[in-house]
Amino acid sequence: MIQESTPIQDGFRLPGEFEDFESGYMIWPQRPDNWRDGGKPAQKKFVQLAKLLSQYQAITVLVNENQYKNARGALPDEIRVIEMSSNDAFVKDTGPFYVVDANQQVRCVDFSFNAWGGLLDGLYFPWDKDDELGLKLADLDRFDSYQSDFVLEGCSVAVDGEGTLITTEDVILSEGRNGQITKTDAEQIFHDYLGITKVIWLKQGFFMDETGGDADNMVSFVEPGEILLTWTDDETDDQYGSSHEALRILENETDARGRKLKIHKVIGPKPQWLSQEEANGVDPINGMLPRNAGQRLTATYVNAILLNEAVVVPEFDDPQDEVAKQQFASFFPSREVVGFPAREFLTGGGGLHTLVLSVPTHHLGGDSR
Repeated sequence: MIQESTPIQDGFRLPGEFEDFESGYMIWPQRPDNWRDGGKPAQKKFVQLAKLLSQYQAITVLVNENQYKNARGALPDEIRVIEMSSNDAFVKDTGPFYVVDANQQVRCVDFSFNAWGGLLDGLYFPWDKDDELGLKLADLDRFDSYQSDFVLEGCSVAVDGEGTLITTEDVILSEGRNGQITKTDAEQIFHDYLGITKVIWLKQGFFMDETGGDADNMVSFVEPGEILLTWTDDETDDQYGSSHEALRILENETDARGRKLKIHKVIGPKPQWLSQEEANGVDPINGMLPRNAGQRLTATYVNAILLNEAVVVPEFDDPQDEVAKQQFASFFPSREVVGFPAREFLTGGGGLHTLVLSVPTHHLGGDSR
């Protein structure tokens, strides 16, 4: 049921990703104009990732009708496979935001999605099936929902569950998403629909991130008051300016409860570039943003998947992989740290974190029909 009120009026908030979640959604990758070689290499890695995640929480894979038998045959029986139309595989950006109340009831917030920028600077057209996912998943799980025509992706914000949100000006204020919106307008929407009382604005995200600079490649919360920041000490790295500017901003901010932020610098791997072979495997059709050899990939360890009992850290066949996993073991001592090769997903424009949408642990209460 779609609510006429707003989440803040009903006592709902967006939880931090370090809180309790019980299940997750993923979408089968298949676009030949985004995933090389008809999506087959990405599908193989996707199956491996889904199997890994299913060891820690229930996983449901959504798939278009023409790939249903392929996905069902490739995935083990314990992973649920459901036919549901989509335009691409980045469910964290296209699915609903799950908000919770004090009784751990869950509702969905269905924001608009326009492929990271619409006809002005979006990545593909059409995006109508992706835009429908919010309401479809709310209906599938029998969650009441709220609707907003504000364009917002799940990866464009990081929250602490206590009223603090970190985002980037490059994304939220981009003309292709919400026109000439102001910070004040955006902050009001964050308050009304996500329960946010303090917004920390970074100027930009990861260098040349094709989404415009989503926050999840730059920062993530370990817990309230403690964050991870993508970092480099190499002044010749184009990422240097963005990371150092973000540090200056974060060091001079407090969170919604007035705390100074504890910031952990997470040095990334050496810059990763799309190879000629990878670029040649992508079909130049359907109006998808072209994949060009030599383009920078958004390789960062901050783009990890946080589960109740584990954290899945991206690997890039780089010596820094082991350093990063050791760091994550210290950040999340109660969770098992598992590495997973992420490059195949980076070639499609996303990271591990973008591929999974987790549903909070919940009591059905009055929200289930």
